[in-house]
Amino acid sequence: MAGENKVAHLKMIQDVISRLASNSALMKGWAITLVSASFILAARKVDGALVLISLLPALAFWLLDSYYLMLEQRFRNLYSKVSNIDEDSIDFSMEVSGESDDFFQKCMFSRVNWLFYGALLLAIVFELLMCCFAGN
Repeated sequence: MAGENKVAHLKMIQDVISRLASNSALMKGWAITLVSASFILAARKVDGALVLISLLPALAFWLLDSYYLMLEQRFRNLYSKVSNIDEDSIDFSMEVSGESDDFFQKCMFSRVNWLFYGALLLAIVFELLMCCFAGN
């Protein structure tokens, strides 16, 4: 059975993972909210510029969400590492650096982020086209 120090360290890591996953869900919710609000404003005024503005929060939330996903993956790796070491080696370290340089890019284009934010960007492009045709 795992010792008290090991269990405490694993719980600390799991708490961080849970917060990061929660932040990621919040990013997706805020991205949809802000993009939807810009769509509503653009539809009222038939203004493509308002739709273009919605690209900024969509891209910003994609980057921020990818950052949270990258950190979450690093803490999952730490969790796995800590779960496989001896009780005597527990140092309560929360250091998660050391991943490859392209790790952020892999997280940005992970299946979940790529599908979600790719679909959001497609919706923005579609709305922009609709505003252009409606303005004529």
